[in-house]
Amino acid sequence: GVDLATVREHRAYLVRITTRQALGRLRTLGRRKESYVGSWLPEPLLTTPDVAEDVELADSVSTAMLLVLETLTPTERAVFVLREVFDLGYDEIAASVDKSPDAVRQIAHRARAHVAARRPRGTVSPAETRDALDAFRRAVETGDLQTLVDILAPDVVLLGDGGGVKQAVLRPIVGADKVSRLLVGGMRKTGAISLRPAQINAGPALIIHLDGELDTVVTAHVENGRITGLYAVRNPEKLSHMARETALRR
Repeated sequence: GVDLATVREHRAYLVRITTRQALGRLRTLGRRKESYVGSWLPEPLLTTPDVAEDVELADSVSTAMLLVLETLTPTERAVFVLREVFDLGYDEIAASVDKSPDAVRQIAHRARAHVAARRPRGTVSPAETRDALDAFRRAVETGDLQTLVDILAPDVVLLGDGGGVKQAVLRPIVGADKVSRLLVGGMRKTGAISLRPAQINAGPALIIHLDGELDTVVTAHVENGRITGLYAVRNPEKLSHMARETALRR
């Protein structure tokens, strides 16, 4: 509704209104999470393969990193993303979040320390994650319990998000034996199922179809060739961006 001819700095204006829209969205989601059924996971995005070429961007939208960012306050998250991902100056960020530049510097420092303490350790190539997921898929499809246990880290964590609409684990499942038995047992109880590799949130993942219908999106975190985290989204409201690829760029 704004005549852009009256805006002196289009880029700064767009950064400001986008940031404020995002802050409003984050605060709304925060209130919804208070009554959310089970674990809350980020909405998966079917992304284009070229996103992985920008390592920093790919890391910033990975499921593991988004879960870390969820532990920040909305303002901390906005400052962190604008500074660390888009490399904006403190003055420009300050105008977007209605803070002084000095306050933004302090928020950025606090957010960086918070993320550094919680972000996944080590850099894992997409190929390593893809190989682990391929082995995981074959083991689940064949019901090979021992191979599945070997692929999973001893302290692997499985999180499921059904949103109270679809059946999912309500609490994190921890441990290779528990997770593998749950997965193999679940496969035996379902109908015609297929697991298809895909690029989700700029990383390798699996899309599960049940009786020909989209059912679950599974992303994973891998360390030292083993899966340490599995994130399964089943909530239909969060699978709306799976029909077509989303292009991401800075």
